[in-house]
Amino acid sequence: MRTDFPEPYFIRAHGIRLAVYEQGGGFPVVFCHGFPELAFSWRYQLPALAAAGFRAIALDQRGYGRSDKPDSVAEYDLPHLADDLIGVLDALELEKAVFCGHDWGGHVVWEMPILHPERVAGVIGLNTPHRYFRRMGEDPAGWVRNHFSAGNYRLAFLQKGIENELTADLLPRFLGGLFRARPLTMAEFIDAPPAVRNLEWDFIQAAALDPDPAGSPLMAPEDLQVYVEAFSAGGLTGPINWYRNLHRNNQLLAGTSDRISVPCLMVSAEDDIFLPPELAEGMEKYVPDLEKSLIPECGHWTQVEKPDEVNRLLIDWLVRRFV
Repeated sequence: MRTDFPEPYFIRAHGIRLAVYEQGGGFPVVFCHGFPELAFSWRYQLPALAAAGFRAIALDQRGYGRSDKPDSVAEYDLPHLADDLIGVLDALELEKAVFCGHDWGGHVVWEMPILHPERVAGVIGLNTPHRYFRRMGEDPAGWVRNHFSAGNYRLAFLQKGIENELTADLLPRFLGGLFRARPLTMAEFIDAPPAVRNLEWDFIQAAALDPDPAGSPLMAPEDLQVYVEAFSAGGLTGPINWYRNLHRNNQLLAGTSDRISVPCLMVSAEDDIFLPPELAEGMEKYVPDLEKSLIPECGHWTQVEKPDEVNRLLIDWLVRRFV
């Protein structure tokens, strides 16, 4: 692992062990990664926020990296994931923190002020908007089929054992082909064939495994190796189990408020085909204290693809709101 990324310490939260990485001191900011990422995905943010006077904390979330990987699918629902973050605060004796999440981590942090309002000072969504899953209604799988197709990767991930398609020999190629900068502009994506527009798993898998994948590499070989080693050792079942709670999350969150009163920042990426900027439209109705920013010419892996821009936006907002 890179020598400038901190070594983890381990805490116990709600019966599992979590690997936590941190730098700096000051007001705490907890970073939550997505799929298929790690705490290491925040390697550019931790030192930048530490230098700006914040306590930057990232964790390998349950199912990932050096954290525990429970067997039960039900242990990966949103309340469990949110409780893990409260466990981190408790272990570090922190009353409140700002929570920043990318991709699936974004889904978790937007629920934090709803499930645990007394522990949240603010929320930062990186690419992921508030209410993405909530808007799917009572039949999330049906919503995905209607808005995309039956081949959409989220529905594919509901199938038992699909993670076994990425065998040990394919995993390095898959991750190397997936972590690419801006493989498509949004205009190219809109004009793409249906399998692309519908984000079908067969297309994603084939595109990542292509000998000459689109987009430029996002990381040096030694950084990519961190992911290869983590997922080779821990597998993909835990991470994909997050998706297998699509219906359970809908049921567990039914009846809860979708209003958020704490200060929030929404950062979108212009060319994120998985979480396009248009998804953040109308968030002000539910998040009155909201600021929005757009990073141009950037794909899905925003904090690695455009780290300077992300750090500038985060630090500017955090300094204005929490210093």
